[in-house]
Amino acid sequence: MKGLVKIFFGGLLGGCIALISFAIISENDHSTNTKTVDTHSFIAQPANFVAPAAASVSEITTDFTYAAENTVNTVVHVTNEFTNSYNRDPFYEFFYGPGNGMRKQEATGSGVIISEDGYIVTNNHVIDDADNIEITLNNAKSYKAELVGSDPSTDIALLKIEETSLPFITFGNSDDVKIGEWVLAVGNPFNLNSTVTAGIVSAKARDIDLLKYDENNEVFPLESFIQTDAAVNPGNSGGALVNTRGELIGINTAIASKTGSYSGYSFAVPADIVKKVADDLLEFGMVQRAFIGVALTNINQEIADELELSNTDGVLVTGLIDGGAASDAGIKEGDVITKIGALSINSVPALQEQVGKFRPGDKISLTVKRDRSEKLINLILRNKEGQTKMIDKEEKNRYSALGATFKKITSEDINLFKIKNGVKVASIGPGKLRSAGIKEGIIILKVDQKPVSSPEELVRLLNTKKGGILIEGITANGGKAYYGFGL
Repeated sequence: MKGLVKIFFGGLLGGCIALISFAIISENDHSTNTKTVDTHSFIAQPANFVAPAAASVSEITTDFTYAAENTVNTVVHVTNEFTNSYNRDPFYEFFYGPGNGMRKQEATGSGVIISEDGYIVTNNHVIDDADNIEITLNNAKSYKAELVGSDPSTDIALLKIEETSLPFITFGNSDDVKIGEWVLAVGNPFNLNSTVTAGIVSAKARDIDLLKYDENNEVFPLESFIQTDAAVNPGNSGGALVNTRGELIGINTAIASKTGSYSGYSFAVPADIVKKVADDLLEFGMVQRAFIGVALTNINQEIADELELSNTDGVLVTGLIDGGAASDAGIKEGDVITKIGALSINSVPALQEQVGKFRPGDKISLTVKRDRSEKLINLILRNKEGQTKMIDKEEKNRYSALGATFKKITSEDINLFKIKNGVKVASIGPGKLRSAGIKEGIIILKVDQKPVSSPEELVRLLNTKKGGILIEGITANGGKAYYGFGL
């Protein structure tokens, strides 16, 4: 009996010791978790943002509820009504009446509200060729939208609806996005409102050859997509890619698919590019695109071995544009650009993305490897015409006529060609001038024997002339040239 009593009290004492130890350990754990939560901070959010409840860092990276709640109402449905031509069918028209070869059609996608007064970003391909654009909010209210501007080079467009006090999203810093980071894709696939999917960032600075180069229409593709495995379908185009803090880090643009539906990869335009394009469209009506003035290639092991480089970091300069920003700053063919500012560069798309954030006239610094040593080179970015000033859409229209744009001749032109006046063709697109054989770089001296000295004067003459026109000019090699056409 005494033995049983000893066993009983011994077990009781051991249990008490265990309970006391557990309480001490739990208290220590609670104290540690509290410190982790207190050190986490959230960046500024719009007035409609609801801060999440306190949680540990590990919980924050896997809890999507507050990011979803504060994003779904900022994502809208976009309907594009456009006119499409079709081949007329006599058999069909015999029974149903004649047609005119044109029919109204609709395309749909998504958009993201970026300001409380109704500015919305979406993809250019969502609203391309639109006759009418309609926006439907997550609460089912609909509005007619105005196209503020679009940029085929990045596939971004800016819309405006007349409304106030709208929920809107905050831009995040897409440079800070990490591979492996959790993200949400929010959009309207298959005409469903506010669909949310989750995934991780699979890669950055992806070039998938989605956007096609078209100099005549001033399309200079800038592809440096964020790649994710979040499920994105065609109706998601123009929708939001957000981080777990509910910040916009990209606009969902494309999917990799053989079927037309999601099959594992999706691509988004980085938020830093989206914001810059939207700001330009709002302020100038067109994108202020900056150029370094170089031809580049990625460095693989074969190139590194051939050039005796110690690694494959950076991008290789393979050519320079005469009179471009890089050439004037002292960059040479064979240089390896490793950084823009403090940011390391390891691919051509990554460099293009960083340059795409700047405007003509902005100063940037490049870190360049040359002869096994590094050099810091400062340069001033320029636009396609070699200028450092901003040009708005209205001003550009004043400098364009018959499918071409023009610029003043330089002192170098005057000395080289021994001329006193003239206007240079800056770009040439579809129109009468290109059909007549006029090319970019030609200097127009006279229109119908009348000397021209400024782009404004030349544009005025071309836009007011009727009948036959004779243009006298100088080609790039200094030869005299004559072009005749009718208006």
